[in-house]
Amino acid sequence: MGRYILKRIASLIASLVVASLAIFALIEVTPGDPASFMLGLNAAPETVAALRDQLGLNEPLPLRYLHWVGGMLSGDFGLSYTYKVPVAELVGDRLKISLPLALIALALSTALALPAGLIAAARRGKATDAAVMGATQLGIAVPNFWFAMLLVLLLAVRWRLFPAGGFPGWSDPLAALRALTLPAVALALPQAAILARVLRSALIETLGQDYIRTARAKGLSRQAALTRHALRNALIPVLTILGMQFSFLLAGAIIIENVFYLPGLGRLIFQAITQRDLIVVESVVMLLVFAVIAVTFLTDLAYAAVDPRLRRPA
Repeated sequence: MGRYILKRIASLIASLVVASLAIFALIEVTPGDPASFMLGLNAAPETVAALRDQLGLNEPLPLRYLHWVGGMLSGDFGLSYTYKVPVAELVGDRLKISLPLALIALALSTALALPAGLIAAARRGKATDAAVMGATQLGIAVPNFWFAMLLVLLLAVRWRLFPAGGFPGWSDPLAALRALTLPAVALALPQAAILARVLRSALIETLGQDYIRTARAKGLSRQAALTRHALRNALIPVLTILGMQFSFLLAGAIIIENVFYLPGLGRLIFQAITQRDLIVVESVVMLLVFAVIAVTFLTDLAYAAVDPRLRRPA
């Protein structure tokens, strides 16, 4: 197991190095000058040049890359060109919204998908299976922002059970959770549909294995075979989807955050791109890439815990 973990850590580090080079290169070739954008079209060339010097934009690219990476490793992500505050502070403030939102949405999608997938697999070919599959097909087909608007109209505008948007802060945890409930549900429904279908397919495939038939032949009920044996062995594709879903929920909630006026990480990236705040874009995207790679690493460790065969050296 130790050798397996070391190999995964080496892969994680290599992926981060390649990702940092790709992100830096892509940001640098993006058209537009941050200094010119900040000062406006009528700014004097001398003023633009002075600001570029102040921002460090005139340094050689390899030196700027090393400064950027070295700063991130020491916890210094630089100073935002637009907000004039440390990027780490900006990210920390936005993560207080985006991270709980992603975790709540992931918990909701898992809570909905696991029983739905189990029921559909247990009653394959019956009306219950058809109903679950129809509901999941609808959940996949309908965009999450449509769910969001529907939830706002019904639960916020008509029945006034939840706020329609905004975030009151964590000084009142109950109000904060109420503000995140509708966005989390809108994010969770499509993800739950995907997860339920993956789980059903994995369970049906596992139920056809020889060891399951042997267990059934020895008198084990279908329900017991499903929950005791098939579920554990069907978890690997489910863990893959869960890892990808968390990364998506953390970084890909830009539309939902705009629907509910949530000042999260997605809106920060969108605003930084429109304002040519390159240091914010670089740092936030790198942090999100790190989150994706770290989740993949943890997913690989979960694979090894679920299936000991993966821990064996090749």
